[in-house]
Amino acid sequence: MTMPERLERGLPETVGRDTFDALVIRTDFSDDESWNAVVEERRRPSGPAGEFPTSTQVVDATAGSGATADEVLAAVDEEDYLSVVLLADRQTMESPTRALPALTTAWEDEGDLDPVYYQELIDSPEPREFRAAPAAVHSVHVCLTLGITGFADFAAAASAEPDRVLRGD
Repeated sequence: MTMPERLERGLPETVGRDTFDALVIRTDFSDDESWNAVVEERRRPSGPAGEFPTSTQVVDATAGSGATADEVLAAVDEEDYLSVVLLADRQTMESPTRALPALTTAWEDEGDLDPVYYQELIDSPEPREFRAAPAAVHSVHVCLTLGITGFADFAAAASAEPDRVLRGD
């Protein structure tokens, strides 16, 4: 059994996921205390005054242990209305900010693009991931789902930060 198949079997919790539920998949099981802190932070309402409830679909299945970004993306490939998936990886567990890698589920197959017209896209592909503090996850997910902000805009904002982590409100 390949890792994506094993991971897919570990994702039953995504069945019935609401469109506005952020999806966080745990891939590192080295620190339960850090993981519980990430989950707790995700439960807090967002917004300047905490006026926006957050909704997160958490996958805490050991089938995802050690899964790479590519394996997770392959496992969630058929998910409807999922523009971003977040991982709780080793760096998340070890970081004081508990920043989660946000991975875009959208991709372009540049192999089929005519280089005469799409050279810029071929030479400078869109970013595939950035790190987001748990407090930023809700706004990232909702803005991407509604098409308010593009993934590249969030990635650029994260890379402008000294530690390359997008912070919440």
